[in-house]
Amino acid sequence: IAHLQGGKSLALVSDAGTPTISDPGFQLVKAATEAGIRVIPVPGASAVLAALMAGGLSTHSFAFEGFLPQKKGRQSKIKMLAEEARTLVFYESPHRIHKTVGQLLEAWGDRPCVLGREITKKFEEFFYGSLQQLYNHLADRTVKGELVLLVAGKEKKKKEKA
Repeated sequence: IAHLQGGKSLALVSDAGTPTISDPGFQLVKAATEAGIRVIPVPGASAVLAALMAGGLSTHSFAFEGFLPQKKGRQSKIKMLAEEARTLVFYESPHRIHKTVGQLLEAWGDRPCVLGREITKKFEEFFYGSLQQLYNHLADRTVKGELVLLVAGKEKKKKEKA
């Protein structure tokens, strides 16, 4: 912040996608804006938006949840999101994805989902199906790379006509 206040220009870059999106860079932006320093965003690739564009699930309204808590609060967060009607977007690690999909399936029931892997990279791939299909698909696979999981929001029950 002192460098910026001294008139220098700085750039915030991240080796994990768009800076400040599920990234601690937001703390620097917060400190800069609180110090009255103008922050100029330069948009770039975002796995969240790319996954939504390729996913085929509703994008009229969505909620980006980032990474679910690893331990404390994980089950309560999953339970809290069960009634969410918007498309839910998560980042997940390769070594936790199978467990996470299983937990979502158990808590929410089967819903449409999309798993994007290595989006915009050489080994990009998408899986389209349901949570149950994805859980089965991942059961005997070693997954590598950066993952974005989209899950359809809970459908509202249709009112019966009287």
